[in-house]
Amino acid sequence: MRPQILFPLFASVRTLDGVGPRVAALLQKLGCERLVDLIWHLPSSVIDRRFSPKVAEAPEHAVVTLEVDVLEHRKPRASRQPYRVCTADETGALDLVFFRHHGDYLAKTLPVGQRRLVSGRVEHYGDRIQMVHPDFIARPEERAEIAAIEPVYGLTAGLSPKSLGKAVAGALARLPDLPEWQDPAWLNKNGWSDWRSCVLALHRPDGPEAVAADQPARQRLAYDELLANQLTLALLRRQLRVRKGRSVRGDGSLRQRLTSALPFELTGAQRRAIAEISDDMAAPERMVRLLQGDVGSGKTVVALFAMLAAAEAGLQSALMAPTEILAQQHFKTIEPLAEAVGV
Repeated sequence: MRPQILFPLFASVRTLDGVGPRVAALLQKLGCERLVDLIWHLPSSVIDRRFSPKVAEAPEHAVVTLEVDVLEHRKPRASRQPYRVCTADETGALDLVFFRHHGDYLAKTLPVGQRRLVSGRVEHYGDRIQMVHPDFIARPEERAEIAAIEPVYGLTAGLSPKSLGKAVAGALARLPDLPEWQDPAWLNKNGWSDWRSCVLALHRPDGPEAVAADQPARQRLAYDELLANQLTLALLRRQLRVRKGRSVRGDGSLRQRLTSALPFELTGAQRRAIAEISDDMAAPERMVRLLQGDVGSGKTVVALFAMLAAAEAGLQSALMAPTEILAQQHFKTIEPLAEAVGV
C-alpha cells in the first residue's frame, strides 16, 4: 500500500554519510532505524544564539555568542583541574573552561593573539565570567556557520547533538516533493503550507516559538497523521465488509420480551445502537463494529439484544470478558434478564 515515492524514506539510517554501526546503534535506541524515523524525531525546543552582547553585559546562565580576543592559555597543574583559555573584549574578561582537555587542539583552535567567536552558556564563578565547553568556536568571518537558532532533539547516552543533527540533515535532504492531498480551501483557511515545507520548518526553526504545538506547521502534520489513520481504518473496514458473512435475521420476539422485562427505558443511543447492530447482523457481509460507551452507560444490555437476535435465528452466542471478575459481573447482570425472557 506504500506509494513508490516514499520508498527512499524507509531506507536504513546506515545509508547516511557518517552513520556507521556505532551511531546506528545509538539511533536505534531513539527508535530511529529508518530515515522516516529521523524525520519524525522532531525537536522539542530551540537554543537561540542570536543574543550577542559584550562580555560585561552577558547575563548569568544566558546563552550568548561573544566576539573575544584570545589572551592566554593556562594549562592545569593536575589532570583533574580544568584547562582555561583567557579571553576578553573591550568591556571585560571571559574564561573559557575545558575539562578532559586536549591542549594541542585548543592551542590550534584558540591561538593567542587571534579573535574568535564563542557561543555557549555564561556562568559567573566568583568575580570571573566564564563559559564551560563552548558549543561553538569560530573565526569572526565564519559567523554564518554558527546556527542562530539551533533545534534541540531528544538524545541518548553516547549520542552527541552534532551526530544526531548531521543524521537528521541527511534524512531531510531526501525529502520528496509530495503531491498535495489536502483540500486547497482547507489549507488556506488554516494558513498551512505544503507537507515538505512544514517538515523543514520544524527542523529548521526561525525562533523559539516555531516548535510550539499551536504552530501551523506542527498542526498541519498532526492533521495529516490523524487523517491518514482514519483513511487507513476506513479502507480496512471496507475490505472487511465485502467479505461474505452469515446473515442472522430473527423475528424480534425475544428482543420484544426483553424490552418489556427491563426495569428501565432504553436510551435513544441504546435504541440506535441496537438497530444498527441488528441491521449489520442481518446483512450478508461480516459485521465490523465497535460499541463505545462510558462505564454504566448500558453496553451489556445492548450486547444482550444482539445475543437474543442470534437466539431468534436458532443460533448460539458467547459473551467474552477479559477477566473472571468481569465475566461474573456480566453473568449476574444477564442471568435475571435471560430468565425473564425465557432463554
